Amino acid sequence: MSESPIVVRYWAAARTAAGVSQDELPADGPLTLAEVVRRAVAAHPGTRLAGVLEICSVLVGDRPVATQDPATVEISPGQTVEFLPPFAGG
Repeated sequence: MSESPIVVRYWAAARTAAGVSQDELPADGPLTLAEVVRRAVAAHPGTRLAGVLEICSVLVGDRPVATQDPATVEISPGQTVEFLPPFAGG
């Protein structure tokens, strides 16, 4: 039985850089946030997505990742990762 994908949602400048509002990454088991970022960037070659994702706040489900090391944050199939670039204005 195949696992649910990890859904990656892009907001604001990240959406513009990716050219899509979200990706679904196939996963047979948990992936680290670092691997999710690698796969997301690989899905959009020739874009500025890598640079935008570096400055984004990240939510896994409704939990902020904050200063955790992306190599230690596990994301299970079926979970959602959201990339929120800094917003200006108010």
